[in-house]
Amino acid sequence: MIKKEKLGIVVSDLMNKSVIVNIENKYSHLSYGKFLKKTKRFTVHDEQNKCNVGDMVIINETRPLSKKKCWIVKQILSKNKISN
Repeated sequence: MIKKEKLGIVVSDLMNKSVIVNIENKYSHLSYGKFLKKTKRFTVHDEQNKCNVGDMVIINETRPLSKKKCWIVKQILSKNKISN
């Protein structure tokens, strides 16, 4: 079975061993050609609690770890991209 990988930005790290990651998908409207953005939020397992808000991460699909968690942090690409 091929495991899916996605690239996203951490938007919340308030939980223990879990983070919320936003995945942004850009696509073109079929009739008008305008580019649209669609975002999806994933609850992701972070074993060492290394991720912070604004980090760009690669997440990997895994077996269900809880009701909402079936993704795990594979790699942290860059730290704190979002400046608040």
